[in-house]
Order: sequence, then C-alpha cells, then structure tokens
Amino acid sequence: MAEEAMFEFLHMELVSYIYRSVENKDQDQCVSKLEHLGYRIGQSLIERFTKDTPRFKDDLDIMKFLCKDFWTALYKKQVDNLRTNHQGVYVLQDNRFKLIQQMATGKQYLEYAPKYLALPCGLIRGALANLGINSIVTAEVTTMPACKFQIVLQKT
Repeated sequence: MAEEAMFEFLHMELVSYIYRSVENKDQDQCVSKLEHLGYRIGQSLIERFTKDTPRFKDDLDIMKFLCKDFWTALYKKQVDNLRTNHQGVYVLQDNRFKLIQQMATGKQYLEYAPKYLALPCGLIRGALANLGINSIVTAEVTTMPACKFQIVLQKT
C-alpha cells in the first residue's frame, strides 16, 4: 500500500516539476519530456520483468504480457479490457486508472488528465520498443478515472 502511494506521489511531482521547469509553459514540450522519461523507464522495467520469461510467439502474446504482468507490477491490477483489430491496433482499457483516480471527482479536471498520461504512454512505448516493436501510443479519457490507451504497431 505504501509503495503504491509513493509511486502516485512521485508521478504527480514529476509532472508538476516538468511543467514548472519548462519556459513559456509549452504544453507540447512538457508532454514530450514526460513521454521520453516514461520511454526510458519502460525500457528498463521490461528488461527486468522479462529476464526469466520464455520468448514471445507474436505481438498478441506481448500485449497479453503487458496487460497482465507489466500492468500488475506497475499498478497492482490487470488491464480491464484488451481489444485488437488484428491489423496492428490494440486498445487497452483501465476503468480505474490509478494515476488519474485521485482527480476523478468530476468533469472539471478532465482537461488536466492528458498531462498525467504522457508518462504512462511512454512506459508502454518503451517496453514495446525493448521487445522489438515500434509503436505509437496515445491515451484518451472520456470519463474519469477510466482511460484507454491506443497502441498502433509500426511495421518496419
């Protein structure tokens, strides 16, 4: 319980620090910094989590690992829903996403949610990159604290 609170507070402070430190409060630059930070963390974490795991068969196997093991290690719960069109697009849905759960009291904070989702998008993208999959990850919040992460795999 304590480590969960520490992770949430660290995330909030990282977002706050980056938004305070950037000149002109350029939203795109802040989101880019947070996403890059998440990318590096995701690369490191997935390397650690998969060191004793057998090789994955395909992209769907990797996505299942992300939804179960990776998500559980980070947020202490599995993703609520994984959908795919079998053409390289996956949607991960978390109905009670921990990092925005504290501000989920109403719609007045809905506009602030995207800045708190840049780091998790980077975590997913970094983890996938370290597993050999280039991707584009975007997050969408329509009702808080539910969140959808759309992952589009890039074919090389």
